[in-house]
Amino acid sequence: MSTAPTTQIAERLALARPLFGADVALAVSDPLDNPPAPFAAELACLSPNAVDKRRREFAAGRAAAHAAMVDLGRLPHPILVGEKRAPIWPDGLAGSITHTRSCAMAVVAHSSDLCALGIDVEEDTPLADNLLSAICSEQEQHWLQTQANPGQLAKVIFSAKEAAYKCQYTLSERFFGFDGMELVLDLEQGNFQAYFTAEQPPFAQGTVIEGRFAIGAGVIVTSAEMRS
Repeated sequence: MSTAPTTQIAERLALARPLFGADVALAVSDPLDNPPAPFAAELACLSPNAVDKRRREFAAGRAAAHAAMVDLGRLPHPILVGEKRAPIWPDGLAGSITHTRSCAMAVVAHSSDLCALGIDVEEDTPLADNLLSAICSEQEQHWLQTQANPGQLAKVIFSAKEAAYKCQYTLSERFFGFDGMELVLDLEQGNFQAYFTAEQPPFAQGTVIEGRFAIGAGVIVTSAEMRS
């Protein structure tokens, strides 16, 4: 990660910052800008066959997470990978990492303040048509048909489900498909509600995870928080 943020990094940080509370530390890194090497223990979590793109994105995500820890007043600490491939956060912290080809972001908070966090970043490009039925419910698809920019908003739905999924996974440790949540977007407020379509203990069917989204600087960013 550059010692002086590039204009694009600064723009993306400014875009994402309002999506989270003031007690959440946020950092942004660029996978294309020679991110620093992760801790040795983190590198050991990567497959030896990982391609350069995967290695860059992984390193940028960890760099962002380490920077967020520093902003929160904690020393950087290795973030390992659990049996189900989810990040393992140090005791006392909740967090989330996301990365795409050109951007990596991480959020970290004290677990006494937030029990779970979710962040997702995607390139600001339309969702591929062949993915629409796999990502969006019939109700979501009907809503998209009423919008002027359905491809972009379908990508927002995809990203929002990813952020909400990461958030809930901290508590449920459960995998489920995109049909496990249904989204309602408020385009004017930049908010969304993700409803569980089935019981996923400890979450009952109909439980709502609240989130926010923003579009700009070439990316779509979504957030989800669950307060302790």
